[in-house]
Amino acid sequence: MLKLRHIVKDYDAGDIHVRALDGIDLEVGRGDYLAIMGPSGSGKSTLMHIIGCLDRPTSGRYELNGRDVADMGDADLARMRNKEIGFVFQQFNLLPRETLQANVEIPLMYAGAGARERRRLAAEALDRMGILDRAHHRPSEVSGGQKQRAAIARALVNAPSLILADEPTGNLDSKTGGEILDILGSLNRDGVTVIVVTHDREVGRRAGHIVHLKDGLIDSVEATTHDHH
Repeated sequence: MLKLRHIVKDYDAGDIHVRALDGIDLEVGRGDYLAIMGPSGSGKSTLMHIIGCLDRPTSGRYELNGRDVADMGDADLARMRNKEIGFVFQQFNLLPRETLQANVEIPLMYAGAGARERRRLAAEALDRMGILDRAHHRPSEVSGGQKQRAAIARALVNAPSLILADEPTGNLDSKTGGEILDILGSLNRDGVTVIVVTHDREVGRRAGHIVHLKDGLIDSVEATTHDHH
């Protein structure tokens, strides 16, 4: 499903040249559950941004669902991000003035769905996350766990083939974090490919494989007891 070959990413910060990724080779199959771990500055976030088509590599080749991302224009990439990939972030990234329902509808709006279909699909996603009763609340009126459930509902609403989660439990207490990880696990069992970036060993252990990054390179790949293959 994902193929990265010799992915290099350079940044120029003023006159300082930073190589964030130094030749990453990685393959992720459909339905895999992968955790990306590593110390701060190891390239985790950069790799996540490239996998999520939020950033382009300096060199190397990235194929997503058989298509070379380098060949895609900005409109194509935006469509890929909206349809194929669901994003879940540590900060939830919900619009504060909108209800949870309206937040979940946003990807459907980009996809051109009509108002009735948006309402129906968003309600289904909120229901699946167990927070349909909070649909008309704003983010400030619900708990952190409910915010993250809404963010996952939003990530899911277009039925993406890939969910990218960046420290999804980072702002949650351990019980709530565990519930969010249970949700990601059940989505994966339903066939969704899940990639989690984390520095938390407990989060990593839920995945089938852990990719350890160090200095912009894959240091090792570890199969966990959750390895389904």
